[in-house]
Amino acid sequence: MILHVLAGMILTSAGASTGSASLSPQAVLAVEHRQELYVALGDARQIGVYDVASDRIVRTIKVPGEPTSLALSGGGRWLYTTCGQVDGRVCVIDTTTGRTVRDIPVGYGPVAATLDARRSILYVCNRFDNDVWAIDPIDGACLGKAPVVREPIAAALTPDGNWLYVGNHLPAGAIGAAAVACEVSMIDTATMRVAASVLLPNGSTGLRGMTASPDGKYVYVSHILARYTVPTTQLDRGWMNTNALSIIDVQAQKVLDTVLLDDVDRGAANPWGVACSNDGKTLFVTHAGTDELSVIDVDGMLAKIKDHPSKQRTGQQAASGNSSYGGASVAAVANQLSFLKGVRQRVRLEGKGPRALAVMGAKVYVAECFTGTMTVVDTAPKTIATMAVALGTQPPLKGPRRGEMLFNDASLCFQQWQSCASCHPDGRVDALNWDLLNDGIGNPKNTKNMLLAHQTPPAMITGVRPHAEYAVRSGFRHILFAECKEADAVAIDAYLSGLQAAPSPHLVEGKLSAAARRGKALFRSAGCAACHAGDLLTDMQKYDVGTADGVDKGKEFDTPSLVELWRTAPYLYDGRAATIREVLTRYNPNDLHGVTSDLSADEIADLEAYVLSQ
Repeated sequence: MILHVLAGMILTSAGASTGSASLSPQAVLAVEHRQELYVALGDARQIGVYDVASDRIVRTIKVPGEPTSLALSGGGRWLYTTCGQVDGRVCVIDTTTGRTVRDIPVGYGPVAATLDARRSILYVCNRFDNDVWAIDPIDGACLGKAPVVREPIAAALTPDGNWLYVGNHLPAGAIGAAAVACEVSMIDTATMRVAASVLLPNGSTGLRGMTASPDGKYVYVSHILARYTVPTTQLDRGWMNTNALSIIDVQAQKVLDTVLLDDVDRGAANPWGVACSNDGKTLFVTHAGTDELSVIDVDGMLAKIKDHPSKQRTGQQAASGNSSYGGASVAAVANQLSFLKGVRQRVRLEGKGPRALAVMGAKVYVAECFTGTMTVVDTAPKTIATMAVALGTQPPLKGPRRGEMLFNDASLCFQQWQSCASCHPDGRVDALNWDLLNDGIGNPKNTKNMLLAHQTPPAMITGVRPHAEYAVRSGFRHILFAECKEADAVAIDAYLSGLQAAPSPHLVEGKLSAAARRGKALFRSAGCAACHAGDLLTDMQKYDVGTADGVDKGKEFDTPSLVELWRTAPYLYDGRAATIREVLTRYNPNDLHGVTSDLSADEIADLEAYVLSQ
C-alpha cells in the first residue's frame, strides 16, 4: 500500500473551516514548557495546536489518517501520532515545520502511544491485533511485541520506565468463569513480556482510561462495573451498571481497591479519560455519558480506603471473602455508592461527549467529541470555574452523528446510570450476559453486536422484537427506564443502521488466507451456508439448534449474522463458548448448527479461520 504523506502546516484561526467533517477530538497532549496543547481532531484528520495564553487553536497540522493518540519527544521536536486502522502507522511530525517526516508501520487500530523519552522507546497498542509494540521512533525499527488479552486500548508507563501497564477494553473467555472482567496486562519493558495480569472486579467491562501516579505507586483505571448477574428489573442504586475507578498497587501487582464514581441516586456513566495533577494529589476522570469531570482528592480517597472497616479484618479473614471481586475488601468498597462523598467534586462540562483530557498546572483541558469543543476547567478557585472553547468549525449535529451522540448520552437514562453504549461500546458488545426480561426471567442472554441489526430482522436473540426499530424504542423503556422522543429514536436508528463492519484481522492483505479458503468450502459442505446465507450471512429465520438450556430449552433462536464475528466473543446465546472452535465442537454434539462431528482437527481449524475472517 502506497502512503501519500500530506506535508506542511496550515495556519488557521479557531474558527477555520474544516469542511463537512466533524472535528471529533480524541486525544489531548499538554506541552507545559511551551504553554501549548496538541489536540487530535479525529474525523478532520488534523492535529490542532492550542495556545494556552489566547485560549484558541492557532494552527493545525494535517495528517494522512484519523489521529487516535499523541506522544511528544523529550525535547519537544518530534510529535508522534497513531493513525489509521488496518494498515496502522505512527506519523512522526517535525513540530517546527509541521511536516510529517516519517511513517512507521504498526498494527491494526493503533492507539495509546506512550513514549519512554529517556530510553527513546515508543509503545503502541494495536487494538485489533491484541498486541503491544515497542518501537525505536528514530529509525522505526520494531524492538519487540507483546501479546495481550483483548483489545488493548489504554496504557500507562511507570515513571522508572520498567513497567508498561496495558488496559484491555473487554473481558475475555466464556461467561461461566468465576469472574468475567477486563484485565490489565503488566509488561516488563526490558523483555517485552507480560509478566503478570491483574484481573479487575467481576463485571468490569468497557475499560477506557489509565494513568500512573507521578510517584509510581499506583495505576488508576476507569471502567464500567456491571451488575450482570441480576435481572434487569430496575436501575435504582446502580442495579445494572455502575461506573468505577480501580486502583492498582504497582509494588503488590494487584488491585488495591475499586471505588464507585456514582452517587446514591445519580450515576456517572461511562468513565473515560484519567489523569493526575503534577503532584499526584488530585485525580481527574471524564464521564463520557454524563458530560462531567470528577475531581478527586487522592490522599482523601486513599485514607478512606485504608480506614474502611473491611480493611481492619485479618489477612486470613479477607482472603476468605468474595474472590470474584478480588477479595472481600474490594467487594465492600466497590458496592458503596457514597464512598467518594467528601473527597470528590463532580463538575459539569460545557460540551458533549468528553473523553480525552490533559492537565497543565491547576487547569484541566477536556476535549469533547461530539461538539468539537474543549472545556477549560480551572481547579484553583474554591468554586471550580469552567470555560468553553471551540476547536474549529463544527458542522451541525444531525442524522447518524446526532444518533451516535444520543447512543452515548446517559442523560436520557433514569438517574444517568448508563447509556446505550454502556452495554454496546462502539455499537458492539460488552462481552456479558444480561437478563433483560423480554423473554422471561432467569434466562440471561449474551449482548449482541448492533452491526446489521437494522438490516437483519427480527431483533434480539429469540427474535421477540419484530425489527431493530422496535427494539430501540423498547430499550429506552425497559433498559434506560425512560421515554424516548421519536426524533431521538429515529436518529439512533440512523446511527446504528449506518455502522460499517471493520475488516477482520484474520484476513491477509485484505483476502482470505489459505486456511480460510479451505474453510469456505467446508462452510458449504457442512451445511453452515444453508442458514448463514447471502452477503449478510443470515437467512433471518429462527431454529432450535439444541443449545438452549433451562427455561429456554426447546426455544428457537434467530440466526445471527456472522459478519464481524471475530469481534464479538464469547459465543452462543449465553456466552458459554469462549471460541468458535468450541462452538463447532464441544457445543455442537448433534450437528444441529453445522455437520462438524466428522471433521478432522485440521478441518475444524480451517472452518474456524473462514468464519473468523468475516
